[in-house]
Amino acid sequence: MADINIKFCLYRIVSIIMRIGFSPFFKIRIKGRENLPEEGAYILLPKHQRWEDIPMTAFLTPRPLFYIAKIELFRFRWLARLMIFMGGIPLDRENPIRSRNSLKAALKVLKKGNPLVIFPEGTYFANCMGPGHEGMVRFILSRADDSNTFLPVGIQYQRNGLRTNVNIRIGNPVTTQPTRDIRPFLDNMMTEIARLSNLD
Repeated sequence: MADINIKFCLYRIVSIIMRIGFSPFFKIRIKGRENLPEEGAYILLPKHQRWEDIPMTAFLTPRPLFYIAKIELFRFRWLARLMIFMGGIPLDRENPIRSRNSLKAALKVLKKGNPLVIFPEGTYFANCMGPGHEGMVRFILSRADDSNTFLPVGIQYQRNGLRTNVNIRIGNPVTTQPTRDIRPFLDNMMTEIARLSNLD
């Protein structure tokens, strides 16, 4: 328990330092925090505009978040250590064995009652919506024992002189039962993410 508390405190300290470091360049507004569960597992589905989306989502809640992130972000040792410390779970889409281990790690995160972040577009789509990829969402819904709570998250960047306004909007939680037919659910989530991001 002591190790968990220490890690939690360090996570919060790093998040605060990152927010202070971002403040000269970004003005961050967050709406919908009341939609986030105070305890228990849930899955955030944020819009993916740029690399800053990852630390931006860390500012949403004091609870430590875990992220599914592409393996390319872990190739630099210093960045890999930071990503792993901040809850990054590397997903190697070209290596099935490594991906299998990452998928198991993601399930373990949820079973322990922790929040998980999945970027459903899989990569950056600036100022437009990319297609929603079923992979991770399908895996979770097909193997979960209980219902899962998903929250769509919109992220909008607007240049304002030397700073960039960042509007983050957290949508209403949606609870769904385990299923293998996830396309209608994911399409609805992508539509809501687009609306929260002010994108068509």
